[in-house]
Order: sequence, then C-alpha cells, then structure tokens
Amino acid sequence: MTTASSPFPALPPLPAAVRGFIARLPIRPPSALLAAALNRILLPQLPADAAAELAGHAVDIEVRDLGVRCRLILRDGRFHSAPDQGPVTLRIAADTASYLRLLRGEDDADRLFFERALVMEGDTEYGLMLKNTLDAIGPLLRWPILRS
Repeated sequence: MTTASSPFPALPPLPAAVRGFIARLPIRPPSALLAAALNRILLPQLPADAAAELAGHAVDIEVRDLGVRCRLILRDGRFHSAPDQGPVTLRIAADTASYLRLLRGEDDADRLFFERALVMEGDTEYGLMLKNTLDAIGPLLRWPILRS
C-alpha cells in the first residue's frame, strides 16, 4: 500500500534472523555500490571547498531495517569504500524509509534526528558540516518516479 507521502508500497520488516545474517556479510560490496552512486549523483554537485573539508574521514552508514552497513571515505576527489577496520569519524543510522524521505527532500535531517529516526554518532563538528553541505545541495533524488 502506498501512502500520500511515499510512492513506494510498505514492505514488511525483514525477520531479525535475516537482518542478522545480512549484518554479518562483508561491507565492501554495498560500500562500493554506494560510493559509485555518490560519485554519480552527489559528487558533481559537491562544491570543491566542501569536498576538501569532508575528505579523508571514514563515515559508517547503517540501514537498520535491512541490516546493511556501508563505510565510505572521500579521497582523491572521489568516494571510495573504506576498510571495515579502524575508527570512523561519523556513524549514521536510519531505516530505509527515513533515508528515502531525506534524499527526496521530504524531511530534513534535524527533524529525523529529533524524532530519533536518524542517529548520528561521532565527531559532531564533522556531522554538522556534512549535514549543512547536503542541505545546501538540496534533494539528491529528484526523479519523478521517486516523488509522490
């Protein structure tokens, strides 16, 4: 069933056992896919000064309802998957629906954060810089099929 705020049908949650299995898989394949998507969608819109400030920091992104985790780093002018070991500067976690609302510009990160639908942990200054940069760029997913 679709809702007024989302053109996608509501999917039943994955069973905990499936999420646990997915969470134990290597993070490199989904990280490489996300890095490729960001290089195509975000990188052309990312101002050079912002890219320079964001570069060199590992960011862990978790899609809680799927059990998927990615780790990315911006270096040499491109997004790359980052090794699973070592510290991260920022950890971001949310469910699929929250990420989609954020990417389509239907919700902002502050609202999702205060509703506890989006969790950010780590370097607060870096997280704020990332949030402000993404806010200035605007919605990343603008395709009509992704809009309600």
